[in-house]
Amino acid sequence: MHQQRIKQLWKMIEPILEPEDLELVEIEYRPQGGRSILRLYIDGPHGVTLDDCVLVSRQVGALLDMEDPINHPYTLEVSSPGINRVLRREKDFRHFVGSPVAVKTRTKLNGKRNFVGMLSDVKESKIIVDVDGNQVEIELEEVDRARLNLPPEELFGPKETRRCR
Repeated sequence: MHQQRIKQLWKMIEPILEPEDLELVEIEYRPQGGRSILRLYIDGPHGVTLDDCVLVSRQVGALLDMEDPINHPYTLEVSSPGINRVLRREKDFRHFVGSPVAVKTRTKLNGKRNFVGMLSDVKESKIIVDVDGNQVEIELEEVDRARLNLPPEELFGPKETRRCR
């Protein structure tokens, strides 16, 4: 879906979530066969429940039916952003300073587009990622994609404690 359409949807959907103390984290649009998928990722101060997803799906579904911004068949899905969530806005980056991240830039920076390291700071519309002891400054507008990058052992514990019984 064109970026302009995503921006339009964002402006329509975000105000619906604010009274519910939820925030829109990401919008994805994926063409799949004869029916496309419009996926919304939401989050809240204490995470997201299934009831939150159902509520948002009903409210957003009704709005999209009324406004009809997508003129072909699609399925609306609402989900939590997951543990390795997308980082999109400056406030997302600020919230997760000190966390491991994976960042892909729009253009090459120092000959690279992919940076994996620790998000060490956000200042003056730049994120600073510590990559193996080197501080890499990336303009927010140059970020193509970014997400948290928690290693499996932090997500699930060490391998030796992950045995099935």
